[in-house]
Amino acid sequence: MNIKHSIGVFDSGYGGLTVFKSIAEKLPKYNYIYFGDNARSPYGDHSFETVYQYTLECVEWLFAQGCQLVILACNTASAKALRSIQQNVLPFKYPDNRVLGVIRPTAEIVGSFTSSNTIGVMGTRGTINSESYLIEINKFFPEVKVLQQSCPMWVPLVENNEHLDPGADYFVEKYIKELLEKDSNIDCILLACTHYPLLIPKIMEKLPENVSILGQGDIVADSLVLYLKNHPEIESMVATEGKKSFYTSGDEEVFNRHATIFFGSEVVSHHISLKI
Repeated sequence: MNIKHSIGVFDSGYGGLTVFKSIAEKLPKYNYIYFGDNARSPYGDHSFETVYQYTLECVEWLFAQGCQLVILACNTASAKALRSIQQNVLPFKYPDNRVLGVIRPTAEIVGSFTSSNTIGVMGTRGTINSESYLIEINKFFPEVKVLQQSCPMWVPLVENNEHLDPGADYFVEKYIKELLEKDSNIDCILLACTHYPLLIPKIMEKLPENVSILGQGDIVADSLVLYLKNHPEIESMVATEGKKSFYTSGDEEVFNRHATIFFGSEVVSHHISLKI
């Protein structure tokens, strides 16, 4: 008898819920387990080694819950840990499991959204310093110029539910101005952090009309639709009861309160402990 599995969705905190929301809307029939490592977030300023260790622990926890396929709905984890897990862990320890990230599916299509062949990427320090988007976008669109901007205050604003307050205006305007000053031809900005969609109302107020914003939720969801279609051996193992479970390494009540904002509907989570 074949054992059916849930699809795992991981993020260092709440941001991955914006991706999970899009995935659940496009693929509502599947079972999902979301895990936020809130006790150790944010990951953005941690070293490659630390992010890799934290991410691997969380991925292995999801594997232990029966998730054969795990989505890293976190740009920092995708930038600093995904490749090592795929190349150095899965083939030897979990040959039947798969881990996917958010950077490659975004890089595969981002060039289609610019007319000037000049785009901006806004993300955490960890994502920007990894240069993962520069490398991946160049593979698919070598003619596109990519300018990067780290936004270290945006995640704290969102995580503390201050992203729509007047006090957020300064940091939204600051980072957008610094990015656009690097090249006046930028006509598309990629929000390379899953927290940032909650700042879109503020971002749009500060952007010139000719500059568009590109989020990742629908992109990753569409990529997962295609992946499951192209890998029926994985798709056939996913349970189709439409169940969604939420777990956090932090405080459940705090997580539920914030997660409901990110996910757009009520979230009830369970606490789990990882070594810290």
